[in-house]
Amino acid sequence: MTSIQPTASTVTAAAAAAPALQAVIFDVDGTLADTERDGHRLAFNQAFARSGMDWEWSVGTYGELLAVTGGKERIRHFAALRAPELLKQPDSDAWLAALHQLKSDIYSELVRTGTIALRPGVARLIRELHGAGVRLAIATTTTRSSLDSLLVASFGDQARSLFEVIGAGDVVADKKPAPDIYHWVLRRMRLPPAACLAIEDSRPGILAASAAGVPTLITINAYTADQDFGGALSVVTDLGEPAAPARSLGGQPLNGSCVDLAQLRDWHTKAAGSRRLSPAN
Repeated sequence: MTSIQPTASTVTAAAAAAPALQAVIFDVDGTLADTERDGHRLAFNQAFARSGMDWEWSVGTYGELLAVTGGKERIRHFAALRAPELLKQPDSDAWLAALHQLKSDIYSELVRTGTIALRPGVARLIRELHGAGVRLAIATTTTRSSLDSLLVASFGDQARSLFEVIGAGDVVADKKPAPDIYHWVLRRMRLPPAACLAIEDSRPGILAASAAGVPTLITINAYTADQDFGGALSVVTDLGEPAAPARSLGGQPLNGSCVDLAQLRDWHTKAAGSRRLSPAN
């Protein structure tokens, strides 16, 4: 059977019939800020030290542990390898929760003191989207208290009005790469996934968003640069600033020096056209 390839006109027609971009959903760690290596890792190590433990996660070790999503889950995984007897104690769940809360408190203090800054282009893009009436949400495994500290430190009094829905911490049982956090956010926004766009930095992130049907932009960081981002709308170094342009690394090309609303709409429209014309549809 002869296959019929879509023409530019059919792609345009299919895209025009798709939902317009109504909301952008942000991941946090590694996406809004380079929080992992110089934020969460340091907070974990300080929490271990204050608890009288001899654990210390090096940059390399923490990079490996990022394959496990969720802070408590990461501690549990490491304990199972390093000190399984801790998990056999009757109060192991309470110990784990207390240790993770201490870590979260330390992380929040690091944020409040200005140790962790937003990545290039993040504040610029969020303010542009908010000003244009594009709805904003967050889908993350980081705790709500840690997230609030980062947002207030970065946006001040405006922080609480920027994001319509915040899915954080343990609001769902299964963390990324499961799509549950995206389903949770989409239900509360009452939007179909095709009307949204996710911004993530890791393979677990794109797997979660894609499984929920949300097209995804990837902004890499030092821990995720070599991961597989197949299916991403585009892969870029960061969101870019006028004086410090972002670079395109894969997927749809970046048209200018920065990721802005016009660029997101362009990628979103092309993704919609491709979905409607795929053989599976």
